[in-house]
Amino acid sequence: MSILQISDILEHRQKSLDLTLLAGEAGMSGEINSADISSPGLVLAGFTDRFPHHRMQVLGETEIMFLRSLEESKRREVLEKFLNFDIPVVFVTKGLDAPTELLQLAEDRGIPVIKSNLKTGEFYRRIKPFLEEEFAPSTAIHGSLTDVYGVGLLFVGASGIGKSECVLDLVERGHRLVADDVVLVHRRGFDVLIGHAHEHQQHHMEIRGIGIIDVRALFGVRAVRQQKRIEVVVQLEHWRSSSSYDRTGLERETTEILGTSIPKVVIPLNPGKNITVISEVVAMNHLLRYAGIDSARLFEQNMRLLMQPVRDYLEEDYE
Repeated sequence: MSILQISDILEHRQKSLDLTLLAGEAGMSGEINSADISSPGLVLAGFTDRFPHHRMQVLGETEIMFLRSLEESKRREVLEKFLNFDIPVVFVTKGLDAPTELLQLAEDRGIPVIKSNLKTGEFYRRIKPFLEEEFAPSTAIHGSLTDVYGVGLLFVGASGIGKSECVLDLVERGHRLVADDVVLVHRRGFDVLIGHAHEHQQHHMEIRGIGIIDVRALFGVRAVRQQKRIEVVVQLEHWRSSSSYDRTGLERETTEILGTSIPKVVIPLNPGKNITVISEVVAMNHLLRYAGIDSARLFEQNMRLLMQPVRDYLEEDYE
């Protein structure tokens, strides 16, 4: 997460939030330390014991009407108490005129006051996704991310093992590249991981022996996408006779990225193995499991039913 300043909101969301700076320009370089944003209704009414002053504050129609109902001296007293806290920024929504006392006190204290012409509910709806994205936990992973049948497959493995070549083959078969070599991952909510490429690396790949290629130019705009949810991690590794690999699909491996558990499939590589088709099967099998169809467990259940008469016979054989 990069440092977010108040000026960044005005710069990047001025049009979408319909913002206008009213006072406190000196405080525009202040940092925002929380993705939360709240209304100080109780604080204006006098209850300050649990006031989250580190958050951005929003004055909607209710708060503005309350302030207007007060006498000038009382209104100044309330606003002085409110602005004495270390508040990063105050938004006034619905295009309402901010009280003169608020603008004067905010200017003196260097607290930005920004007006939005949006209704309060719409203002919250538009600013929350921006803040959540800015403050989302993030990391960079060495690997390649592709969209296969709508499933985000993140290929990881040792350098030079063939991740990019596998993804290139998938693109040639009609699937879509998201990121190659370095995948930037952001967590949305509690368990959604979104992967994308660096802004200067989008839709480019490095193929050993050829160099850098532009996938969008070679295969068309339908061969790439900007971002994708990571749903399965595919780990490629060289075949080792000493290793034990899953052959039934009953034992499921997982890996953790940014505190989120993600299914993992380990695919050993040996000469002649069609890793592209296997990757497509991994994606389709994930879709089946998501739909409630677990082929491995259904096969196990059927085999148990077929073996039941044999087990009953052996249990009854007392010789």
